[in-house]
Amino acid sequence: MTISSSPHVAIVTGANQGIGAATAVALGRRGAAVLVAYFRPGDDEGQPAEYNRLRRGDAADVVAEIERAGGTACAVEADLRDPGSPARLFDAAEERLGPVDILVNNASGWLQDTFRSADVDRFGRPMQPVTAETFRQQFAVDAMAPALLIAEFARRHRARGGTWGRIVGLTSGGQHGFPDEVSYGAAKAAQENYTMSASVELAPYGVTANMVHPPVTDTGWVNDEVRAGVAASTELTHVATPDEVADVIAWVVSEEARLLNGSVLRLR
Repeated sequence: MTISSSPHVAIVTGANQGIGAATAVALGRRGAAVLVAYFRPGDDEGQPAEYNRLRRGDAADVVAEIERAGGTACAVEADLRDPGSPARLFDAAEERLGPVDILVNNASGWLQDTFRSADVDRFGRPMQPVTAETFRQQFAVDAMAPALLIAEFARRHRARGGTWGRIVGLTSGGQHGFPDEVSYGAAKAAQENYTMSASVELAPYGVTANMVHPPVTDTGWVNDEVRAGVAASTELTHVATPDEVADVIAWVVSEEARLLNGSVLRLR
């Protein structure tokens, strides 16, 4: 499946590992030129060494994989906590690849904060109390950055008279919150709301905007205890691979999904 018969340019954030990297490769293989946006945070205490190793990567491997498949890509490091990053990413994409008509808001400032007194969650991962700092980190990357990226996308799309566009966000949690990851769940809810507004406001310009809610996805952090928890769950049925989620995102931005707009696709 190709995206469409016309050439397209995509920005994928958080794309040096996990779902973001898989999505960048999936879009590149389907004919889109891809700006692979990434950020290298410090190691995440309590996570496996392989997970932290992947997070430290500079996205060169992702670009190389796209190019080996005959695609076009470039990598740009950007700290999405900086409000100036969205404009710089779009400038880089336009200079190196062309006008952007696909935006995938995948990056997350994920951390675990809680209203409980517990220090660890049920999987033994460290938690911290909700503070102004946990709020700022989570909302800066998962809510503010997607909002500013969508705004930059919309402004440039209108200015050039664009008639086709795709926006996809990644979400998690649900209407009842996200216990033990409360700021993460709240920031994702905010991103979802921004995206749903975009689905209405940008529809006259040929843009669709949707959210994808992946199941538990093995990006390097899933262990046997997590798999056992999924197996025992009445809500979760599958531990996905990043490639499986990326295939869904690639379909959402394809011409076949042109009638899909303002939806949250919950994958199980």
